[in-house]
Amino acid sequence: MTQGTQIQELLGLQVPAVAIAFRDTPPGGIPHVAAPTPAGCGYWKLAAEGQVFYTEASDHYTCPVGAHTHGVELPPQVATELNGLVQTMVGLQYLTMADIPMIPRRQKPFRVAIYAPLTKATFAPDVVLVRGTVKQLMLLAEAAQSAGVAGGGATMGRPTCAVLPESLQSGQTATSFGCIGNRVYTGLGDDEGYYAIPGEKVSAVLQKLGVIIEANRQLEAFHKARAATARRS
Repeated sequence: MTQGTQIQELLGLQVPAVAIAFRDTPPGGIPHVAAPTPAGCGYWKLAAEGQVFYTEASDHYTCPVGAHTHGVELPPQVATELNGLVQTMVGLQYLTMADIPMIPRRQKPFRVAIYAPLTKATFAPDVVLVRGTVKQLMLLAEAAQSAGVAGGGATMGRPTCAVLPESLQSGQTATSFGCIGNRVYTGLGDDEGYYAIPGEKVSAVLQKLGVIIEANRQLEAFHKARAATARRS
């Protein structure tokens, strides 16, 4: 059973986990994405729908914020667009200029990114992105904590795409509530969020996940019985 199948079946995911890798050159046997998406997180959606593909830097120019978090070198026109978008967000008091340097960003130059549902990935992912409900992410977080790979930072918000460099550069898991842009472009539900796991740590998390799920099942029965007893007394 593949890691993708394991994590999907254990958690009952409605949306398959996505494998993402960053490489210097296009991979053999994997096609270039058919067309750029309006936002970088749109590629997550394509991969979750079953597509396997790679993107180049220019495919991320349509999303200045995502390009920034991915480490894409922006041409002048796109850099100007990013600056204008930032100024708009600051004007709306959505963020402050002091927030900008705090946004996680890939430090290595962007060349190529490869995307696939984890069940179909023929490459070693740098990061695995899981989209799920709060309960599903809770179980993942408990498994990661048990495996000793849970990130110590707060759950992230805007921008959602920053969860990738946060996990990549820390070597630990990272959680994101998502942001309004991501929810528009991916259809993320009000009760959903994201959990990013470094590719090399997925196996350790999966080794603990089954145990954590069973422990939660038994603890749920215990607490329900206890709550029922309290209501009767």
